[in-house]
Amino acid sequence: MAGEAEARYIKARQEALLERLNARKLDALVVTRPANVFYLTGFRGSAGIALFTARASSLLVDPRYTLQAQDQAVGVEVSEVTDGLLHAAGHSVRKARVKRPAFEDASLTVSEFQALKRAAPAALDWQPAGEAVEELRAVKDPLEVENIRQAGELTAQVFADVERTIRPGVSENDLAAEIEYRMRTRGADGAAFETIVASGPRGALPHARPTGRVLRAKELVIIDLGAILGGYASDMTRTVHLGKPSRRTVALYRAVLEAQMKGIESLKAGVQARSVDGAARHALTKRHLAKFFTHSTGHGVGIEIHERPRLAKSEKKKIPPGSVVTVEPGIYLEGLGGVRIEDTVLVSQNGAEILTPAPKSPWWVE
Repeated sequence: MAGEAEARYIKARQEALLERLNARKLDALVVTRPANVFYLTGFRGSAGIALFTARASSLLVDPRYTLQAQDQAVGVEVSEVTDGLLHAAGHSVRKARVKRPAFEDASLTVSEFQALKRAAPAALDWQPAGEAVEELRAVKDPLEVENIRQAGELTAQVFADVERTIRPGVSENDLAAEIEYRMRTRGADGAAFETIVASGPRGALPHARPTGRVLRAKELVIIDLGAILGGYASDMTRTVHLGKPSRRTVALYRAVLEAQMKGIESLKAGVQARSVDGAARHALTKRHLAKFFTHSTGHGVGIEIHERPRLAKSEKKKIPPGSVVTVEPGIYLEGLGGVRIEDTVLVSQNGAEILTPAPKSPWWVE
């Protein structure tokens, strides 16, 4: 059951949504994306549809989730349906007597939208919602920030737990499994994504999945991990060298660390997202390494591991206060491996606060 503070924040989100709908002259929104249903109601099940109107709001679930929805949902009337959620949602729109409802065009397939329309009045003027809810989710309220902060602290603690086990002879699979096991034992809901452990030449693959490959001396190891706690994710990457690194490897690591520091220093509310990417990329350009930085500098983190805003060189939108993003420059060299350093960061008017407080030095093990 939601606590008093959680219920207050969820109701505030619902009010903000209705204001947005009113501004667009929309009188209802059918919410089908699970992450958005959770954000707006507190219901964490994998199947449910919410309907929001100015007069009343409801949450439709099948019998598997009735008790869970009644326990978790805030500010909506829970209804159990047995004839299909989309069919029931269409009937709910009919009963609401609205004329211009919106639907989540980014999460519904064409066939799903047709099923929704068939159960609703034919004369309705359906409108795509676009990213109406995702735009709200880009700015975290204090409850969300606290959940992400705790997830970030747990992630950092887990890295400290396993750091001493990062040794030659351990397999990538075993290390990834140990990380996810320790997340659970420390109280996490689970891993926010499949943990990445990429050693040696495999570190040149930015999203390498762990394999049975055994870690070897004099190699770099990229470890990308994140926990979910209270329904919210964290995301962190550290790079470790097995044994004393060469001068070249030290130079590469310092270049990426400098790029991350420059990105974080530039990160504050009101700046264009591309300027943060530019700050990190410029630091690598000075070291003649920018061509090896093959992805964007960061992304939003919250209920999902990839959210708005996105820190990329093409993103002109300004970063709002209360955003939580990653800053994760990396370089990837075929045959050698890679270096990536990443933190989850809270954005405010005054700057940035790192929410994944794991040390970045020392970064090699003897």
